[in-house]
Amino acid sequence: MRRKIGLWQSASLCVLISTGQVVFADEVSDTRTRQRLEKPEGRKLENYSQQPAQPLHDAIKQQQRKPSVAVDLKRALQPFDNPEDDSMLPEAQGQQVTIADIRQRALQNNLQVKVAKMDPELARQSLREEQAKFDQVIFAYAKYAEKDTPPMSGDKVIFKSDNPLLDGELAKLNIDAQKKEYWDVEAGIKVPLRTGGTVTLSAPLENRQSLGKFASDQYRSALRFSFSQPLLRNAGRDVNEASIRIAELDRDGVQLRTRLQTIRIVAMVDKAYWELYEAWAALDVRKNQFEYASQNMSMVKRRVQEGLTAAVEINRAEIGVADRMEALIIAETNLKLAHRQLQFLLNDLPDDQQKQSPWVPATPPNLVRFEFDRAHLIRDALDSRIELIDQELKLSADLIQIDYLQNQTLPMFSLDYQYGALSGSGERFSDIGTDLFDGRYRDWSLGLKFEMPVSNEARKAKLDRAIAQRMQRLTTKTLQTLTVKREIHDALDKIDQNWQRIIAARQQVLVAGINYEAELKQFNEGLRTMTEVLETLTRLGEAQLKEIRAISDYQISLVDVAYATGTVLGHGQISLQ
Repeated sequence: MRRKIGLWQSASLCVLISTGQVVFADEVSDTRTRQRLEKPEGRKLENYSQQPAQPLHDAIKQQQRKPSVAVDLKRALQPFDNPEDDSMLPEAQGQQVTIADIRQRALQNNLQVKVAKMDPELARQSLREEQAKFDQVIFAYAKYAEKDTPPMSGDKVIFKSDNPLLDGELAKLNIDAQKKEYWDVEAGIKVPLRTGGTVTLSAPLENRQSLGKFASDQYRSALRFSFSQPLLRNAGRDVNEASIRIAELDRDGVQLRTRLQTIRIVAMVDKAYWELYEAWAALDVRKNQFEYASQNMSMVKRRVQEGLTAAVEINRAEIGVADRMEALIIAETNLKLAHRQLQFLLNDLPDDQQKQSPWVPATPPNLVRFEFDRAHLIRDALDSRIELIDQELKLSADLIQIDYLQNQTLPMFSLDYQYGALSGSGERFSDIGTDLFDGRYRDWSLGLKFEMPVSNEARKAKLDRAIAQRMQRLTTKTLQTLTVKREIHDALDKIDQNWQRIIAARQQVLVAGINYEAELKQFNEGLRTMTEVLETLTRLGEAQLKEIRAISDYQISLVDVAYATGTVLGHGQISLQ
């Protein structure tokens, strides 16, 4: 039954679906958007089919007309006689890929790796930003102004003078109308110190010009030096370089996390590769099972025609063929899913997979038993696991942060010093610098500044939070250490388990093959029914699938051990460099 699909909402569009009609509240400006919205809501699946739809009964008849294939049981069991050699590789037409090729493609094409590779560059830029906090600053200042003031009534004053004629006289000072022009120029350099202080060197230059009855034009220059140094809060190299050291640790941590992301991708790709290998091998088994059943059905029909077997055996043989046909279809689908998963991890997922040749694993499984030294593996894992190293970097950054915040709880107490060498005033620009270096005119100041919050709770709260965060990280590191040890033991136990599974499954395959041949011979002698023969055939197929799964799981468990020790890159014989 067809269902109507509701349209998405937009900021400029209001859609009302009622009795199959679509009402637009606002006009859609984009023509392509309008055309897309005006398309019919229903989509017919047959429009995407390259062939006309085929009814079920026609498909069943077509399948029944397919010829049976004769299969040699010994040849079918041959790949499992020597699972350690290349006979385990799937015999299929397609693009041969090795696990080394897959790993290389993953590092080059995987989108998660590409995204993670940008993080170290961002961290390096953040470090550059912090390192630039001590850059020297060159500054310049220029100002020009004019004042044209009207006459104004001033204050009454009493003269105090050595001249008896003026001493004690009362006068009133009025500001006369006048026009003034002046400009100021100052240039210098400011040097931030790693101790927290600041040194400033500057050279101001000024000109004062007054127009009117008492005209004047004066030039003056100076050399100024100032120094400011905190004595408690923000004092010292450790405090002022704390942000740089934290940025360096963060950069190292980002590089480790990028490496960890790469290791995860390599481990995922390795597992996907062996899952593809398992899917190919399972498909081979299902094909052999279907061909065995088809061969048995042909044999039963021939014996019925010859009067050697009851006709009911034909129905039993057909049931066996149908069961194995379903298993074969599922195996083919599982192979497509495993193939697509590996393509997804490699960012190589084409739109039309029918035109692309399938990938066939060309690397045989490494069926070699290892006797691992668990204590040695755990020691190496604790030294090389990236999660633990990253946690160490974070703990170091927390310690630097705590020291910085402890300094921030201190009062603000700073020393300020200023000194200026002044020149005499001149009436010409060429007079600038007169008496500048003989120390005739100078000014200087020395000051202390103290500042402290009453409760200081804000800074104390930040310090307490940093301490609590460090304690949390220490607990997390302990948990991670226990997790690494558990992962090592679990991975090693799975390796032992899967190796024993391979051996047990190998024995099951050999016994099941012999049993199937014996049951088939007894059927030809009239001592067994086809149902009993098919049961032994099913057990043979299940034993083969068990061996395939055990081999695939063994390869995956080797990857898990390498990942648990943080050495997947070495296990894969690849490097990030």
